[in-house]
Amino acid sequence: MRFLPNFHATLYTVYQLQQEAPRPKRVTCPQEMESRPKYYGREFHGMISREYADELLGGAEGAYLIRESQRQPGTHTLALRFGHQTLNYRLFYDGKHFVGEKRFESVHDLVTDALITLYIETKAAEYIAKMTTNPIYEHLGYTSLLKDKMVHRLSRGRTEPRRVTFQRDERISSPLVRRSALKDTPEKQCSYEKIHNFKVHTFRGPHWCEYCANFMWGLIAQGVRCSDCGLNVHKQCSKLVPSDCQPDLRRIKKVFSCDLTTLVKAHNTTRPMVVDMCIREIELRGMKSEGLYRVSGFSEHIEDVRLAFDRDGDKADISASAYADINIIAGALKLYLRDLPIPVITFDLYSKFIQAAKIPNAESRLEAIHESLLQLPPAHYETLRYLMAHLKRVTLFEKDNLMNSENLGIVFGPTLMQPPEQNALTTLNDMRQQKLVVQLMIEHEDVLF
Repeated sequence: MRFLPNFHATLYTVYQLQQEAPRPKRVTCPQEMESRPKYYGREFHGMISREYADELLGGAEGAYLIRESQRQPGTHTLALRFGHQTLNYRLFYDGKHFVGEKRFESVHDLVTDALITLYIETKAAEYIAKMTTNPIYEHLGYTSLLKDKMVHRLSRGRTEPRRVTFQRDERISSPLVRRSALKDTPEKQCSYEKIHNFKVHTFRGPHWCEYCANFMWGLIAQGVRCSDCGLNVHKQCSKLVPSDCQPDLRRIKKVFSCDLTTLVKAHNTTRPMVVDMCIREIELRGMKSEGLYRVSGFSEHIEDVRLAFDRDGDKADISASAYADINIIAGALKLYLRDLPIPVITFDLYSKFIQAAKIPNAESRLEAIHESLLQLPPAHYETLRYLMAHLKRVTLFEKDNLMNSENLGIVFGPTLMQPPEQNALTTLNDMRQQKLVVQLMIEHEDVLF
């Protein structure tokens, strides 16, 4: 890892302090305690007062014991000597020991971590406060590895959604179709923003924050790691990291049930390849299939398609030789969209679309839907745009497949729109609006997108 010159002198300050922190000194009870919980050792002294606990610790830095509280019998307190005073913490156990967020296998580990944290916060409070003021995130670690890739991606600006003014119903209802068939030519790639998916992580051996370049102190749970790209930072630094997560394919374990933006960024595509591949196959051999999207394929075969995508990605074989029934591919596409952790029409915007559908005036209703579409995250917008263009083409074969925009609205309404609270009554009440939103997006795809 490369660091800026002005950080050389201070880079190891916190690391050195951790090495200097007091070591735990267990104060054992000389007699056997019948009331001792099985998950505590000889450091448990039974029900004793704070004053007696302080006397037993003897003023030794790092000394600790556990006592049962006199004020609240049945609860336990960790008495710890640090900074020439005895600190008392309410101690809990749920299979692991904890006094705060971190959970430890043993009380000894908990005390070790506490002493490190207390020592560093005491000796380097000012230094810690300044750690995030001069970040060198752009010059090291994660960013330096991805710099060329990100510059290349950011140079490819995505086409912004068109804003449309709806002036008269005649224009809106005109049968304009912008796309007659899917194009095989590569599309311009998109530099979609994505927040990091940080989770608390325990680092083995010394680690340094890839945002501020300072040591990540503590025994366990020293910081957080992005499970999508692997960025390692302090918990406090994670709040300052830009939304520039570039997911690593090696970390993406599956295709189905994966966040839509995460998937497209990992594969560097405009939309999920599942959507592209399924629609391409359906348009190749299924547009005249009666009941397309309404007739279900065999569920076990749909599950096979899901497993194929999860295992093989864009190399999955969904051709006629593998799955002759096109309803299997259509079912797999619906399953993919239904299983997204955040629906195509996001939870945040769900109510906006529902309210838009309730507007009685047709022109105002479409205007409201259009404004809501513009607020979708880019990957969601592009996926929805592509799908609606496809469904518009499906309706052109209505005489053969018997599927019009209303039927497709019934099928795709609950698939693309799910209320934030999974309430059966809410879903039932909103079904009419869900159907209408999708129906209108299909019918007016040429001007809404």
